Amino acid sequence: MVLKNRLKGLEKVAILMIALGPEISSDILKRMPDNMIESITYEIANRTQITSEQRREVLNEFMDMTLAQDYITEGGLDYARNILTKALGSKKAKTIIDTVSEITQQRRPFAIARKADPQQLFNTISKEHPQTIALILCYLQPDKAATVISGLPEEMQNEVAYRIATMNRTSPMVIKQVETVLEKKLSTIIGNEFATIGGVKTLVDILNSVDRGTEKNIIEELEKEQPDLAEQVREGMFVFEDVVLLDSASIQRILREVDTKDLALALKGSSEDVANTIYKNQSKRASETLREDIEFMGPVRLVEVEQAQQKIVGIIRRLDESGEIIIARGGEDAIVL
Repeated sequence: MVLKNRLKGLEKVAILMIALGPEISSDILKRMPDNMIESITYEIANRTQITSEQRREVLNEFMDMTLAQDYITEGGLDYARNILTKALGSKKAKTIIDTVSEITQQRRPFAIARKADPQQLFNTISKEHPQTIALILCYLQPDKAATVISGLPEEMQNEVAYRIATMNRTSPMVIKQVETVLEKKLSTIIGNEFATIGGVKTLVDILNSVDRGTEKNIIEELEKEQPDLAEQVREGMFVFEDVVLLDSASIQRILREVDTKDLALALKGSSEDVANTIYKNQSKRASETLREDIEFMGPVRLVEVEQAQQKIVGIIRRLDESGEIIIARGGEDAIVL
């Protein structure tokens, strides 16, 4: 049920504190800034009554936000979005994810660096140690991080990329030291707890936004020094669902290489958008046959679907590397030909 008069943020906090009881609420309040404590206690003191509907709405929203944060911590933003969409519906899930994401971004270190002009940021940090640059890039938007790493000398690109991919957890002391170096120019915000940053996913996001030359150089050097790591990065560079980003000519070229059985298996576990993209690039007869194959296939194991999708991704990568198709990247390769 939707309340006729929507509650504001401070009202929700006051109702939550009252609902949680004095013992828990007092423990929460003492961890807050003085000005916030004053505002909340004033709101509590001036709230004469709480309806059961208000109490239920606030507690439910609190639980949804807590679960969303747990899901994000456990498996990332996409994982949280998928779980919440199944449980709460797409509209409510989006509202919760947007709110939690906004709060998370406000708490992240280097918030001002995320707002800074990419070129100014490059000028500020390009002479720093590779580990320092890697740490900062892990907190930036992928496109902004791509601008910075693309401007570095090739040897430095490789070193920074390796450190991003192998970075896991960084203590607040290290973050504070890095922020202190940049404090005068960026006025960065200090984090108070261990942060899980970096890793292959972060490097993949950055490489997906850099120009092809930078990407190729980094991948080739990683392959020489860390072949297993290079393969992990390659596997993340293009996923089956990204087929929707390709143009018709590229998709039709890819389909000429794909086994029909693999295609049916791959689409069995794909989204409707991906399936429709494939159907649109087939003849009417071929698409009808493919739909029938999928329909009569029956239940299949997830591992079989993933293997089929990975085979097709391998074909796409091979065609991209040979120049027969071009997957969009940042910079000059922003158009798929």
